[in-house]
Amino acid sequence: MVTKHEPIPFLFNWYLNLMNISSSRLKALSAIPRYTRPRLLQHKNVAMTATFPIQPAARFAGQSEPVKRPKEFACFSYNKDHQYHPGDSSLKWYYPPTLGTDLSYGFEKFIKHDDSADEHLDSLLQTIANHEKETNKQIDAHIVTWRGMLTKIMATPFEDRDGFEMNATLYRNSIFIEERHEYKAASRREQDNQTWKGPIPQEVMQFWGYKFETLSTLPATWGETSRDYIESRDDEIVNNNEQYCSVVRTGLGKSVICLGGEVDAIWDSKPRVQGAPINWVELKTSAEIRSDRDMDNFERKLMKFWIQSFLLGVPKIIVGFRSRDGILVKLQEMETNSIPTTVQRRGRAGWDGNTCINFASAFLEWLRQVITDEGVWRIRRRPRSPHIEVFQVEEVGHGNIITDEFMNWRIKLSLNQPKPPAAEPLEEPLEAQLTGVQLPET
Repeated sequence: MVTKHEPIPFLFNWYLNLMNISSSRLKALSAIPRYTRPRLLQHKNVAMTATFPIQPAARFAGQSEPVKRPKEFACFSYNKDHQYHPGDSSLKWYYPPTLGTDLSYGFEKFIKHDDSADEHLDSLLQTIANHEKETNKQIDAHIVTWRGMLTKIMATPFEDRDGFEMNATLYRNSIFIEERHEYKAASRREQDNQTWKGPIPQEVMQFWGYKFETLSTLPATWGETSRDYIESRDDEIVNNNEQYCSVVRTGLGKSVICLGGEVDAIWDSKPRVQGAPINWVELKTSAEIRSDRDMDNFERKLMKFWIQSFLLGVPKIIVGFRSRDGILVKLQEMETNSIPTTVQRRGRAGWDGNTCINFASAFLEWLRQVITDEGVWRIRRRPRSPHIEVFQVEEVGHGNIITDEFMNWRIKLSLNQPKPPAAEPLEEPLEAQLTGVQLPET
């Protein structure tokens, strides 16, 4: 006897073929717990869109997922012309700046990096390949990206004013993620077209941060730097082409991550043992605090400060507080791991560190179940949207996310390896939160 329910399997298979959903992908999706399973939505230009709900963010609160201490395994530098060099030739050492300095001084000579070209992941991939050539072993990581991309993801539960778009591709068991350059350029044009009503031009205020870095760093240790150089740092031409970038391996929850990101300075010296903790210093500027409202704004900024340093294992943040017209008036040292508890202690926090960690952990685990085929994928969060969308924009290839040189190297490396290694668990957990530091007084 034929029942009215029998056509359903046929129709379901027909629907899967129509929507181009592979059986392997369907199996992967069905393995995800129901409360985190992606919603599949029809999209205008692609077969399907998977969505990860952001709200309610309270479901990510509570005890933090396991976090592994970031360990640097490689580094690279950009010189004053922003040319790539392997190694630490652009490393800087921290030395306190002079209070009372005008952060606007030298703006007319500022050498600003031209980021109109899409640099993709090229420098990061070249550095990874160089390391793999030395070890003859493939880096095992589920996710490979710049720190800035993971910063946006971690901040998502508490930052909805600005959206983001990223491109991603799966290659040899790793998902490579980059910022979508077209979206970044369009957002900047939109911002530039807005009328600025402040008494000081935006370009000058953006310069203040780079000026503070120049005032606070030396090209060598204090003992190897002349007194004349130290005392004349205010006359140094500010050039943000030059950067030192650390490449680390870390982990959030069940995801092993390879990150690359700029580090401003080092406190003392790099240890001889690779992977040992490094006394990095992150340099930030902020308006001086004169009211409770100023304190609230500063604590919101601390979220980004904390995430950026947390991801690369930077233990110390030095904040230069400035007057409204750009005069450096105060310095404060902050221990990175203390910031979340210190902010919570004040009782007016607009963000929670554990929620940021747990959200990113859940999202990355979900993303690994969604991106299971080759091609180019878009990761998109619209401004004020309650969810992150992931959909395929190219069915084959890897776009320009991965260079031909990197793929050729991986093919050559695979000849000596039967299969790509699965990401192994990291053995050393990150230390728990340390004692709190005192926030600036109002």
